[in-house]
Amino acid sequence: MYKKFENYLLGILNTPSKKKIVLWGTLIAFIIAVGLIPTKLVLAKMLPGKNNDTYSIYVDLPNGSSIEQTRQVSECVVNILQSEKEALDTEVFLGTGSPLDFAGLIKGSHFKNSENVSEIVINLTKKHHREEPSYMMVQRLRPVVLKQCENIYPQTSIKFIEPPAGPPTMAAIVAEIYGPNAEGIRHLSDRVKGVFQKTDGLVDIDVMQDEIYDKFEVRVNTDKISKSGLNVKQVNDILYLAFEGMGVAVKNSQHATEQIPIFVTLTSEGKKFDSRDKSAIEMKLSSLKLMNQMGMMVPITEVVDIVTVKSNPMIMSKDLHQMSNVLAETDMVSQVYPLMASRNVILNTFNDEYDISKSGLFNLQLVDKKTKQVYDLKWDGEMKVTLDTFVDLGGAFIAALVLIFLLMVVYYKSFILSGIVLLGSFLSIIGVIFGHFIMNIFTADTFFLTATSLIGFIALIGISSRNSLLLIDFTKSLMNEKGLHKKEAIAYATATRAKPIFLTAAAIILASTLLASDAVFGGLGVSLIFGTISAVVASLVVVPVLLDNSDLERHFNFHERKAVSIMEP
Repeated sequence: MYKKFENYLLGILNTPSKKKIVLWGTLIAFIIAVGLIPTKLVLAKMLPGKNNDTYSIYVDLPNGSSIEQTRQVSECVVNILQSEKEALDTEVFLGTGSPLDFAGLIKGSHFKNSENVSEIVINLTKKHHREEPSYMMVQRLRPVVLKQCENIYPQTSIKFIEPPAGPPTMAAIVAEIYGPNAEGIRHLSDRVKGVFQKTDGLVDIDVMQDEIYDKFEVRVNTDKISKSGLNVKQVNDILYLAFEGMGVAVKNSQHATEQIPIFVTLTSEGKKFDSRDKSAIEMKLSSLKLMNQMGMMVPITEVVDIVTVKSNPMIMSKDLHQMSNVLAETDMVSQVYPLMASRNVILNTFNDEYDISKSGLFNLQLVDKKTKQVYDLKWDGEMKVTLDTFVDLGGAFIAALVLIFLLMVVYYKSFILSGIVLLGSFLSIIGVIFGHFIMNIFTADTFFLTATSLIGFIALIGISSRNSLLLIDFTKSLMNEKGLHKKEAIAYATATRAKPIFLTAAAIILASTLLASDAVFGGLGVSLIFGTISAVVASLVVVPVLLDNSDLERHFNFHERKAVSIMEP
């Protein structure tokens, strides 16, 4: 077997055309593999979806909505979820956030405390007991829930929140908009939101800013109060008692060690208004009457003024700069490609109002043509984590290559041999990318090139380098100690070292199959499996050809002498 492989290699090394085929074939395979990424046949993503046993749904109604409206939308969502056989139970938190989890801590769930919000937590059966992963279930249910429940009240936002597979972020894509003017920030945020809504692959789009809406203030008229024989405290107390409730007396009981307060307020139905207008408030307040100093009953509406005012939106800031966030999640796609599409639309369409310039890698600076005010659009969220992670991993990869190269230069005192070792290690990228392309064909959902995939590629560098080192050192010993010529030494060394190389590769591949099916570490497993196959082919075919094209006689100080049997000591 080894003799056949040795003769096969000798046939390649002794035929220049075959060597060219190997080198050109390797180059073409590398170009095709790298080309799979920009052509989107292999998609890059920080981490794929994680199969969880729970997920949450955030329900946000417009500011000023009542708790009853929030309850109605939440019940609509729950009714749909109850038909899911994999859903064990649901918990609804009206007017507040659910108990903090990994995702809620970043998304600000603990700050929720108003009537227009609710959170629904869905607990699923264990992932090993169901065929459909949680992220596929969310993808299937999202359009159904939005169609039936989001249109109950205008401007309602329903978002599906899954526990992250990696570092938690506010959203997959976050557009941070900074500027000196609140109205300008609001206008630009709304335009960016419109772009996100038209971008394929983006869902759960929202703007982290309060809506400006009309509200009514009940203002005490001190002149009317004094003329009516009342005082301001009486008016304040009756309003507070009616809609908030207050203790008016106490009750003694032999079963209690302390006095029991008597709490008085209107019933839940009594607190409701017939409609959202001024006349409904006046009608409700007219039923509240106070007795003045002369014993006459005075309606509250006679001593107060009902005024329509605009709400005061919350002002957000980051690093002492006024800003707003436009959020969007991705629907089982990488966040890189929708972001690039959205950014291109912004560059092409926002120039009607702004002078746009690029700042940094993806960020934009927009100058209002009318007011000359400057606004900054910075990308954050999982996209920023992805960029930071890939940059860090790329830096680690380059550092590993440089260190290996320098060590080889010190060891061999040759840049050529060091470059061959380095190139043999780098060619494992062909198997890594093609492996993801093949897995994407046979998996139901997209198989992404992830951060764990790059970790596997970096790990392969050491293994591939070791294979090349074994061949070079064995070839050197055969030439210097046995007197073999270059081609015979390379072929014999490669055939002899093929067995340990194959055994090492088999151990790595078999161990990595346990990782290949995991949602998060599947990329690592696939990289190790297919990258190892590519590294073996590179070590046993490409590296020998490169060694044959180099001047090994000069590198190893080889002098022609009578060859001795390899079996001799």
